[in-house]
Amino acid sequence: MNNTLKLIQTVYEIDQLEQLPAPQIILAGRSNVGKSSLINCLAERKSLAKISATPGKTRSLNYYEVVPHGYYIVDLPGYGYAKCSKTERAKWGKLIDSYLEGNAYVVAAAVLLDSRLSPQKNDIDMLSYFIQCSIPILPIMTKSDKTKQGDRAKIQNQWQDILKVKPMCVSSKTGMNRTNLWNLLDRTALPELAQGPVSIEDIEDSAAESQSE
Repeated sequence: MNNTLKLIQTVYEIDQLEQLPAPQIILAGRSNVGKSSLINCLAERKSLAKISATPGKTRSLNYYEVVPHGYYIVDLPGYGYAKCSKTERAKWGKLIDSYLEGNAYVVAAAVLLDSRLSPQKNDIDMLSYFIQCSIPILPIMTKSDKTKQGDRAKIQNQWQDILKVKPMCVSSKTGMNRTNLWNLLDRTALPELAQGPVSIEDIEDSAAESQSE
């Protein structure tokens, strides 16, 4: 059975937070990086996550159950959108802090990075926040269909120098690395599915070997 996603909960306020006793992978990224598009691509549904022409529309924590495995992808509000008020940003920050506080079920943060842009300060700040929280990082470069391979590799190497791990390049439009991304998420949330160390390099090397056979 192929993986899909089911939206089960949307949280706007701290008092709506509930403890879900299952592995959780955070999905984070700056506004307009393509989080909603990636969710729809993973689920193979056009409108599971609403896509807006206006950045910064995701103002809640959205819990998606991964079917059939039973772990969760938790979509955070996009960051870095200048038109959001300081009050709004502070509210989101408190909501995210409260979600993470004492949450032993968070196993990783998949941080989406725009493949067209060199490392941005707000991305580095968010990555640093997760690292300070001792949350493993899964760097994912989105919109990879919009860049030339050489340009994309350059940005990929810049991030690798910072994070010491190579980001996985994906495209919601073409489905680039969709299966590989699911493999990475599954093996991160449920290590028993992995026969060896879980890393982006392992996933991509395995995929390359299968394509060459």
